[in-house]
Amino acid sequence: MSQQNNHRWLKDKSPEPKGDHRFYWIYLVVFFFIMLSFFFLPDQRRQQRITFNKFAKELVPRGWVKKVVVVANERLAEVYLTPEALQHEEFRHLQPPQGRMLGHYPHVSFRFVSGENLEKFLQKHDIPYEVEERTDILGTLLQFAFPILLILLLWMFFARRIGSGVGGTNFFNIGKSKAKLFEGDKKVNVTFDDVAGLEEAKQEVQEIVDFLKEPEKYTRLGGRIPRGVLLVGPPGTGKTLLAKAVAGEAQVPFFSISGSDFVEMFVGVGAARVRDLFQQAKAKAPCIIFIDEIDAIGRSRTRISITGGNDERENTLNQLLVEMDGFDSSSAVIIIAATNRPDILDPALLRPGRFDRVIAVDKPNLKEREEIFKVHLKKLVTAPDVDPARLAAQTPGFVGADIMNVCNEAALIAARKNKPAVDMEALQEAIDRVIGGLEKKNHIISPEEKKIVAYHEAGHAVAAWFLEHADPVVKVSIIPRGIAALGYAQYMPKEQYLYTYSQLMDKMCMALGGRAAEELVFNEISTGAQNDLERVTRMAYAMVTLYGMNKNVGQISFKDLFDQEQLWVQKPYSEELARKIDEEAKKIIEEAYERTKKLLTLHRDGLERLAQALLEKEILYQEDVEQILGKRPFDTPQQNIPSTASK
Repeated sequence: MSQQNNHRWLKDKSPEPKGDHRFYWIYLVVFFFIMLSFFFLPDQRRQQRITFNKFAKELVPRGWVKKVVVVANERLAEVYLTPEALQHEEFRHLQPPQGRMLGHYPHVSFRFVSGENLEKFLQKHDIPYEVEERTDILGTLLQFAFPILLILLLWMFFARRIGSGVGGTNFFNIGKSKAKLFEGDKKVNVTFDDVAGLEEAKQEVQEIVDFLKEPEKYTRLGGRIPRGVLLVGPPGTGKTLLAKAVAGEAQVPFFSISGSDFVEMFVGVGAARVRDLFQQAKAKAPCIIFIDEIDAIGRSRTRISITGGNDERENTLNQLLVEMDGFDSSSAVIIIAATNRPDILDPALLRPGRFDRVIAVDKPNLKEREEIFKVHLKKLVTAPDVDPARLAAQTPGFVGADIMNVCNEAALIAARKNKPAVDMEALQEAIDRVIGGLEKKNHIISPEEKKIVAYHEAGHAVAAWFLEHADPVVKVSIIPRGIAALGYAQYMPKEQYLYTYSQLMDKMCMALGGRAAEELVFNEISTGAQNDLERVTRMAYAMVTLYGMNKNVGQISFKDLFDQEQLWVQKPYSEELARKIDEEAKKIIEEAYERTKKLLTLHRDGLERLAQALLEKEILYQEDVEQILGKRPFDTPQQNIPSTASK
């Protein structure tokens, strides 16, 4: 790291928080009490307890007693010894330490039974003595004050620890909002230029940006800007990034908070935080409040099956509904929320006047993926052979977070191999890692297992190659990856939203290609088709129970007839119909399997050549598959994707 970067790092590094000096006076009071007890309380530790017999038979006859103090109310006699006695080996340790600020203390003491008898004894031997009644005021004060002071210190300590666990504040600020505020020097610097692949969603929120910049343009015509915008879409599609871009474009204060930050173990805290958040927002208006994962507090109240189990969450949701509905249209405070589970939100949140506008942030298509790749590749040092269009074509179903992960993994791979730039090979390897997991170079499989995997993946590839509605093959590999993947085939799915019966059947046949190839070649099957069978089973039951594609069951769908959020699950059909559903789903799977076996038997030569090529090279690309099986009968120009050379 250069010296300039070092200075920048030191400059940007936030200073460590200073200690809290408000409680130092308590420490001083404790220290004062300790010193007071050290100097003024009787030094009981240096007194040697003796018996009256030892006093009467050893000390008095030797003339070692200087004075006696009789504490009548405690029946205690404190004896002061002469300097000669303190020189004796037995009492030498009782000498006061040098530098003692106050005078000397009693050296020995003993208990007595009768004060009159002791007084007569002292008078008889002419020993000076004093009789006193002693009241230990300071000791009594310490006895009661010190425990109270200790409890107070412990209470303050735990209160501060609890406060540090709820947002870094003290215990009394637990009801304060935990939202992060971005404004001034900490303003959001994300703009619409940093958001790629969300053109339709950006057009939807552009109106909000215009309103925050020029509110008079809309209010003078009597219009009212939507008070709430709900971003709905799968994880990683860029909902949070889009909300930041709105704040960056409008250059207004931006409050960011997660839905789970409102929920706390203490009753009433969530509602208090909602009130505090909206109070701060109104003071900063015009501004934006962004609530991420709003389903944490916005879950439908009718779905709660245990009465009283979610009172705190309900109170928080009710307070949020009140605050949103109580907005003045001229307050210019806009709420943007994000969730990937809109089906469980409370209907009161989605009514007009609260979240007026629902914007779908879906997975990007081919063109949008290319734009996202261009945005993330700008941050990398790339080689001239990097083609965003080809990368977008090889990453179907990827969202923005996946593409960012691919670019980051490619940079790490290129750096690990000491490459001067991120090239296409590093990006291809990064895509493989994201799809199939980390390559297991030390995972050694037997030749028999490797052969089974090769024919299994070849069966998938052949079925996909010769089925009209199946996704064309992009890449086939038998290199072990991930947790239990011994091989995988990558396809190029079409950008479509509706599927016909024949298209679903082709997809089922493609998924059963591996199992059919194993039975055709080895006359037995393995456990490698578990994931394929799960997909086929879901598709078959969906065709029967959701899409109404079975004549015997009929044009019915059971998706919304029972609530999966409930603790109980009851089938919305009779046992007779359930038996028929099972039979029809099984027939569909058997029909697809027999069709797949016939297809592979027809192209047995291509299956053999493809499997042998996999055993030899381990990885085959679309170009290699085309050389072995010939041009795909149903190929289109869009699906001819250039590929790198095979390993």
